[in-house]
Amino acid sequence: MSTFRRRLPGVVYGGDYNPEQWPREVWQEDVRLMRAAGVRLVSLGVFSWSVLEPADGRFDFSWLDEIMDLLWANGIHVNLATPNAAPPPWLATDFPEILSVDRQGVRHGIGSRGHFCPSSLVYRDRSRRIATALAERYGKHPGLAMWHIGNEYHSDCFCDRCDDRFRAWLRQRYCTLDELNRRWGTAFWSQRYSDWSQVHLPQPVRGWVNPSRELDFSRFTSDNLLELVTQERDLLHAITPDVPVTTNFFGCRLTDSHRWAKELDVVAFDCYPDPGKPHSLAVAAFQYDLMRSLGNGRPWMLMEQAAGAVSQWKTNQVKQPGRMRLGSYQAVAHGSDAVMFFQWRASPQGQEKFHSAMLPHGGEKTRTWQEVKALGNELRAIDEVATAHTGAQVAIVWDWQNWWAVEGCAHPDNAFDYRDTVARHYRALWHNQVAVDVVTLDDDLSPYRVLVVPNQYLMTRRHSTAVRKFVEDGGHLVVSYFSGIVDEDDRIHEGGYPGALREIVGAHVQEFSPLPAEAAVPVQAPAEKTALNGFFATASVWQDDLETETARPLAVYRKGHLAGKAAVTEHELGRGRAVYIGTRLDDDAFEALVQHVLDLAGVRPVHAAPRGVEVTERRTRTSVYLFLLNHRQDKATVTLDRSGTDLITGRRMEAGETLVLDAADVAVVRSSPATSLPSEPPSGDS
Repeated sequence: MSTFRRRLPGVVYGGDYNPEQWPREVWQEDVRLMRAAGVRLVSLGVFSWSVLEPADGRFDFSWLDEIMDLLWANGIHVNLATPNAAPPPWLATDFPEILSVDRQGVRHGIGSRGHFCPSSLVYRDRSRRIATALAERYGKHPGLAMWHIGNEYHSDCFCDRCDDRFRAWLRQRYCTLDELNRRWGTAFWSQRYSDWSQVHLPQPVRGWVNPSRELDFSRFTSDNLLELVTQERDLLHAITPDVPVTTNFFGCRLTDSHRWAKELDVVAFDCYPDPGKPHSLAVAAFQYDLMRSLGNGRPWMLMEQAAGAVSQWKTNQVKQPGRMRLGSYQAVAHGSDAVMFFQWRASPQGQEKFHSAMLPHGGEKTRTWQEVKALGNELRAIDEVATAHTGAQVAIVWDWQNWWAVEGCAHPDNAFDYRDTVARHYRALWHNQVAVDVVTLDDDLSPYRVLVVPNQYLMTRRHSTAVRKFVEDGGHLVVSYFSGIVDEDDRIHEGGYPGALREIVGAHVQEFSPLPAEAAVPVQAPAEKTALNGFFATASVWQDDLETETARPLAVYRKGHLAGKAAVTEHELGRGRAVYIGTRLDDDAFEALVQHVLDLAGVRPVHAAPRGVEVTERRTRTSVYLFLLNHRQDKATVTLDRSGTDLITGRRMEAGETLVLDAADVAVVRSSPATSLPSEPPSGDS
């Protein structure tokens, strides 16, 4: 068991605490109310650099000493931040080179956050200096539970120093200029470099940019930011070897979290689903499964969420009664061992003064506070769930490198949205109530029966080999259009589309044929008998002009210039099969197709439940925890397939008994394992 778990057993509850915004007389009220709400952990000092170090080298830790002691005296642990996310005004004024520069060459000013140049030697030095000072001062404090490096890293920069570092990064990656020219395809449009001094960061150009250079710049930016994290991690580990380290992910395109997670002791995530968007619950579930998967199945931390409305969207809807509780349990159901918020007390001023908090401006009489207080105390009833893991037979691919590449320039469809595409694929699995891991094609695919690959435009030969082995060994593959097109350098695979997948799917694409906006084409099962008899769909956005080779059509276009040609194919390969989808099917049809593949693979739902009731399981060696979450606006009934005890109510229930869930209600039913457990995840901090 990790040090973090020894200090903080159970489900962790709390949020960001910013006492520097308030006079000392408020602090006593804060800790009183934290205790009343069951708060166990607060993130402290995330944006406090200017208060901790009001001038270069002049530190003031007196207020932090006081609040650390006050929190610990009240049984509240601290997730102490290194406050580098918002450099103080003196640092930007004394050393303007620490400020980031945008692609147009404009240097950012102060007044927000994340405005630093990640390559600045001064910024790096001062960040490490204050991190060292914090570690040396508080490393042995009994209230310190973990370290929180920075906050939501999302800074890119186009200054001269980043230009130098990018060039050095490229020299290390490619060694020779000839290799760089080959990998970037610089023979096109007379871009061939004859000296390293000619190689620069992407800047505004006339017309289209070189997509290979843009792809490498994305890789460089992620690596450059990660270096900031690992440098601080190493110094914190050296001073406080028993204190785990994290930083908080938030779905940023700039940072390859799959790679970053390998460098952290604990995976942490900030999640703000928009109540106004119809699919936000499924998107949240996907993000939670991603976080669990980034840690190889270990429990993770929901580091931030909103207790009510946020302030960053055009219209910021409130969370209706019970929905904050429901969303919190959803994170735990998908493997989180923490339910935390931004922030504890609502700010009276600043850019996020209308962002909700655990303790709103209206104080203790508000509905939000009453729900926050009730949830914190209720979560203790499910403490035993902490450290339980989830076993999945289905995986979906999400790949940052592909994200950067597939949304690149000069494609058949230049309005492509990778996040939306993956979310659509995930929803079909979510509605089918199956457990899902989120992987890349570099991961071990052998534990899974079904692999869903949404629009994997970038595929290396290694990826192709891994996918082929997965299918030949008995796996069921679902892959959608514009996949297998280019290698890691954004170079077209030879042999016709989809080059890296052609032999696996048993078909080739003669032409890409994107559809005009609002256009739709009917798709049906072919006249001859197939496994999808009666299948009907509406195709939109895209059509592949698909020629079957060793595959057979599962569905064909019924109108248009591709009428009669395959829209969906199935190919048996070895002991498995690959289903290729050459268009965008409507949601209901795609869900039915995924259900067909799940049935063929023998993957069953976690538990039968009506639509709108989310079902997950977490397991230990001795117990199975069934989560039932009613996202509907009305009551739902579930007939239990097992006997067990609802941890929240304490009620004992028998197999075959009907459980009634009110709208937005939750049940967590503990039972004994009926079958052998999936393999245990690797050990590590959680």
